[in-house]
Amino acid sequence: MTAETHIRADVHAALAQAPVGAMVVDAAGVVSWANSALATLLAESDPASLRHSLVYTWLGEDEADTLRQMLDLHFAAPDEARSGWVRQFTLFGLDGASQTVEMTIATLSEEYEQSAIIYVQSLTRQIIAERRFTQIFENLPLALLVVDSRQRIVQANRTLATEFGYEYEDLVGQPLEMLLPDRYREAHGHHVEGYLADPTSRMMGSGRDLTGLHSSGQEIPVEIALSKLETASKPLFMATVSNISQRKGAESALQQTNAQLEEFTYVASHDLRSPLRGIGDLVSWIREDLGEDNLPEDVRHNFDRIALRIARAEQMIDDLLDYARAGTRDTAMERIDPQDLIAEAIAMAMLPESFTVEVDVVGSDITAPRAPLSTSLRNLIGNSVKHHGARSGKIRVAMREEGRFAVFTVEDDGQGITPGSEKRIFKLFHRASPGTEGDGVGLAITQRVINAHGGMITVVQGEGTGRGTLSGACFEIHWPRILLREVDDE
Repeated sequence: MTAETHIRADVHAALAQAPVGAMVVDAAGVVSWANSALATLLAESDPASLRHSLVYTWLGEDEADTLRQMLDLHFAAPDEARSGWVRQFTLFGLDGASQTVEMTIATLSEEYEQSAIIYVQSLTRQIIAERRFTQIFENLPLALLVVDSRQRIVQANRTLATEFGYEYEDLVGQPLEMLLPDRYREAHGHHVEGYLADPTSRMMGSGRDLTGLHSSGQEIPVEIALSKLETASKPLFMATVSNISQRKGAESALQQTNAQLEEFTYVASHDLRSPLRGIGDLVSWIREDLGEDNLPEDVRHNFDRIALRIARAEQMIDDLLDYARAGTRDTAMERIDPQDLIAEAIAMAMLPESFTVEVDVVGSDITAPRAPLSTSLRNLIGNSVKHHGARSGKIRVAMREEGRFAVFTVEDDGQGITPGSEKRIFKLFHRASPGTEGDGVGLAITQRVINAHGGMITVVQGEGTGRGTLSGACFEIHWPRILLREVDDE
């Protein structure tokens, strides 16, 4: 066996099990050897049958001419000047099927001066992945943007184009700063440089408000998340842009409402207390002038009724102030044992001895502000007695975990809640049971406290709900075990 034969055998052995197609061709494009991977790409069972084939027959006419020119240039260059040529082609298999491949022309050793290796790699998986990415990119209801390291827009989906008032074709190739207000552009360049130095997924503008520039010239509040895209060529970066105009509007409206409510209640407290106290003083003076011994029983009864109604009006003012304050979130977080919390709420509710309480806790400790949660449970436990309808009864307080919420249930075996009034009982000054004490603000305050802390309270009743083991009223408090970012950052 000659040295050339040995070299040829070594080359073939090295390429036989290669994961990509490989073939040895001469200057005319005739195949002298091919491996199994190439035979698979061409739907041929035996790679030996590919020998003496003309490589151009597996390509379209135009692409065959391109490959021929590439081979001519390759063989025309001196050995030391030959470099790899890479290009995409459409390869037609012997079964008529086609696929996109990448062909690379590489040099062989000096003994193979008139031969070259052509590596053939299928791009089918890559193309499918790119198509899937494009489909997801285009159809997501999120505004998405891909930029290069020069801050040029490489790709934008229709959602982003719509949010900023452009046709998405008009954005490609444009500088990213066209979507930024003038005052942000200089600083934005420095932020990008910092991100390129450490391209980890992150939120932009943490701790400060960001706005984008609409094509109309108006600014829109946005949140932006950045991430690096892994590509085989140049580095790319994707931004997810969320238009938070509605959320900002809702937050602003809520803040304004809370401020107006607080202002109203303080003004009402001052303006109403003075005349009430004046009326109370006048009634006391009149009663003293008439003399307690000289008052007929019906007049004395009317004086008592006046005093009681003045006291109720003052209590209503206090309740209004409590309702206004209930919209403020307590930030004093602590780790709470649900069993201890429920025991504390039961003790503070001061239940009559004729009522028994069952406690059922299934869940771990939670991190939350203790006071508002304890007060909410105490109010519900107290209501179970106040609106029970009997002098004795049973109350059940339970806790379970459900997603990111700790769910507290307070139920009783009393008269329950009238069907159809489940939402009305949470309205200010609505009294669930007309014969009971109070002015109907307890549940309204409880709901306001819970909502201010990212939770919710609901009435659970009716067949098929799967909740409640007793036959009376049943309330559920969904209290967040895990705070969302917008709640936590307020």
